[in-house]
Amino acid sequence: MRVKPDLSFWKLWNISFGFFGVQIAYALQSANISRIFATLGADPHNLSYFWILPPLAGIIIQPIVGSASDKTWTRFGRRIPYLFVGAAVAVIVMCLLPNAGSLGMAAGAAMVFGLVSLMFLDTAINMAMQPFKMLVGDMVNEKQKGLAYSIQSFLCNAGSLAGYLFPFLFAAVGIANTAPGGVIPDSVIFSFYIGAAILILCVVYTTVKVKEMPPETYAEYHGITEKEKNEKTTMLKLLAKAPSVFWTVGLVQFFCWAAFMYMWTYTSGSIAYHVFDTPVKETVDESTRLVKIVLDTKAVQYQDAANWVGILFAVQAIGSVLWAAVIPFFKSRKRIYSLSLALGAAGFISILFIHNAYLLFASFLLIGCAWAAMLALPFTILTNALSGGRMGTYLGLFNGTICIPQIAAASLGGVALSLFTPPGGLAPEINMLVLAGILLIIGAACVHFIKETPGNGK
Repeated sequence: MRVKPDLSFWKLWNISFGFFGVQIAYALQSANISRIFATLGADPHNLSYFWILPPLAGIIIQPIVGSASDKTWTRFGRRIPYLFVGAAVAVIVMCLLPNAGSLGMAAGAAMVFGLVSLMFLDTAINMAMQPFKMLVGDMVNEKQKGLAYSIQSFLCNAGSLAGYLFPFLFAAVGIANTAPGGVIPDSVIFSFYIGAAILILCVVYTTVKVKEMPPETYAEYHGITEKEKNEKTTMLKLLAKAPSVFWTVGLVQFFCWAAFMYMWTYTSGSIAYHVFDTPVKETVDESTRLVKIVLDTKAVQYQDAANWVGILFAVQAIGSVLWAAVIPFFKSRKRIYSLSLALGAAGFISILFIHNAYLLFASFLLIGCAWAAMLALPFTILTNALSGGRMGTYLGLFNGTICIPQIAAASLGGVALSLFTPPGGLAPEINMLVLAGILLIIGAACVHFIKETPGNGK
């Protein structure tokens, strides 16, 4: 098997550059979905259910994209066609989703429109996102994979930073940050428009700059024989043959991604009430006809808090970039992986005790440490244990370790929040952030189950 040659820094950069635009789209979704559906009238206990669709789309789409692209070759490449189509669909949906409350529909119809748009958006983002990880596995040698995924992590966090800041910046320059009941503010709508434009430009750049290996060359570098090319297999058979790190890293992933699902779902409500003193109002639960207390999402305090959540998520992205630069200095990947998750846990739990908007920066810098490790280390550990022509399929299947915990967390989020909520009282969403911290502590402990194969580090 031939050894893949070293690539220049800029070739490594070009392979992942489109990820910057994809991550802007993902950040806008992550930071604003709860805000959008709360504005449309969703109950806090039901917010987590809206988050089931994104990972559900991911667990279906990414293995299909991985498997199909393993068998694809066009004059544009094997991964890039899927990347481009996914980005194009995402651009269209990003222009539709934030207008869910502006099309003259009743509240229920607007929420259904938003749900359908969210499903298509996350399907498209997943279709565009997965090829970048596959391109690194396809084109980069073992020696440079750490650098390649670090570049991808940097671009991921830079894109997140931009996406998180857009609503705050647009509000700062005078674009309306409040709107009538059930209507999404213009600051959010314009953010999605700009994010869509950047996404397509970044993806076009990668499409033009990156030339994938033709099938014959790919087979030589990946040790694929004619027999392996023609071998019939299924995803279940591949899972049965998966290296042990696939499962042990997946166990850590379960607790990590469940924790971040709760961050994306409940940070807006937590910060709005505990830091920005958002007023509450009485409403009648249509199913039980009981009076309950909820946050007033039309209040300026709520919308200001939602913008500040974007700032906090941007701080998290900055913390992630800084910590990503520290990670390579640790010889033991397991040690830095566990330490990073423990720091993130401390960040989540500390939010309970902080009532100053600026002091929350410290909490989210710590959370960024966990995020940096989650972006880089699992894929470095896994791809070092993989070879051959099933790289895309395995990476698509590995995405299940990201999606399944999010689906589980979203499904149980409303039940968990109900356990904390007094009858008729305001839902204490901040308790879910403490739960996220506890989940990261468990994840940090599970890191010790990972056994990397000889020669891949310790």
